[in-house]
Amino acid sequence: MDVSPTLASRLAEAKTAKSMNYYPSDAGWSAMWTGFDAARVDADLAKVAGLGADNVRVIVFPQAFGWPAPKAENTAKLRKFISIADSHGLTVKVTLFDWWSAYGEVTNSVTWAKTILAPYANDPRVIAVELKNEIQPGDTAAVTWVRQLIPAMRTALPTMPLTLSVDGSVGAAGLQRLKSSLAGTSLDYYDYHFYGSSERALAEIRKAQAAVAPDPVVIGETGVSSAVVSEGEQGAYLARVFRAATEAGVGSVSPWTLNDFANGAIPANSSVSAMPAQYKFGLYRADGTPKFAATVVRTVWTTGTVPNSLLNLGFELSPTESAWRQGNSTAGTAVIAPEMARTGARSARFSGTTRTAAGLPSLIISPITPVQAGFRWRAEAFARGINATGTTEIALSWFDVNGKWISQNLSNRLPAGNSGWTKLVVEAVAPAGATSVQLHLKSGDNTGTVWFDDVAIS
Repeated sequence: MDVSPTLASRLAEAKTAKSMNYYPSDAGWSAMWTGFDAARVDADLAKVAGLGADNVRVIVFPQAFGWPAPKAENTAKLRKFISIADSHGLTVKVTLFDWWSAYGEVTNSVTWAKTILAPYANDPRVIAVELKNEIQPGDTAAVTWVRQLIPAMRTALPTMPLTLSVDGSVGAAGLQRLKSSLAGTSLDYYDYHFYGSSERALAEIRKAQAAVAPDPVVIGETGVSSAVVSEGEQGAYLARVFRAATEAGVGSVSPWTLNDFANGAIPANSSVSAMPAQYKFGLYRADGTPKFAATVVRTVWTTGTVPNSLLNLGFELSPTESAWRQGNSTAGTAVIAPEMARTGARSARFSGTTRTAAGLPSLIISPITPVQAGFRWRAEAFARGINATGTTEIALSWFDVNGKWISQNLSNRLPAGNSGWTKLVVEAVAPAGATSVQLHLKSGDNTGTVWFDDVAIS
């Protein structure tokens, strides 16, 4: 016999959920409901479960469900979605009132939300409700509306954790403003949507926690579009956020989103539909094939670890799966090549490089482990040269919370001419104010050839 959930039991699940944001690749946002395809949902949620998730977040739109009264055919779609999720061992977080701003409609809002949620008041398959997706904390009408919605939903759903999220662009300051504006009308936890620099994720997450303390925080959305960065960097971004969340004591991180979107999949009435980056946040491409980010998330959720091997430190992954990026490329670029590997099958090769006023050409990687001032770091790489000239070295470059460069530490240099594999090492203590670091493999003013392999950073 099932035991009815309590507020405490549901909140504990919400705070630790391995949760995935979800829309089908061919029907994003409200189109998921207006063109509901149970078979597609079933196949997709099997993928979600296969990643190691135990929860899925779904967003409900008043205009797609019927307003001011939800249509029975649409509430049946939500019921079917929850049933499919449960068949794959997934609980559900429900988000309400997206793409909606009729804040004068308080009575209708309460009635609509109750109608949607009443069947799940004591249903353990639903573990939390976000009353409004990305509410604007500076919108007085929105805040006035939600201050009335919260107590009404507390009465209707006394064991259901309630939360709100803010737009990722307003960050911790937005969360702080929201909490202040809700004084006396408390939430059970706050949902932080993080789309900032993953290299500085720990500092930003801690600011979010401080903004709403002592209330708990989850990261309800995070990710980066592979239309903007490589698929390898997209995966590394998520790895860094997961690792930073663990360091900060945040137990639930929800990638945005499962799927890339096909052309036409995002409703044309949305401004999102005209933003190319919005189509490529998925762990899976629109054709259903997995991106490197899927490997990252599966590794985190099934092993509980975020290994440095995800960073391609031996240059063995395919170019699309690599998080390495070129630095100062007008003075030369690195090529991943098979002819001179120290171990494995590949290494990184610089040939015929110069320099500019900005410095030497380099390959750049940022570690998964977050930076904290005063902690000791060590990086190493093996390098060898043929007819090498100029400067070949590695460096740790430190940055503050705003991404401003602080300083760098340099390794020993590779000798000129011909050399065997030589270990280059740099050790340093993260300086005051440092919240991120980049490792640079540099070779400039080099008329010969240099290879790097077997990099380590910790």
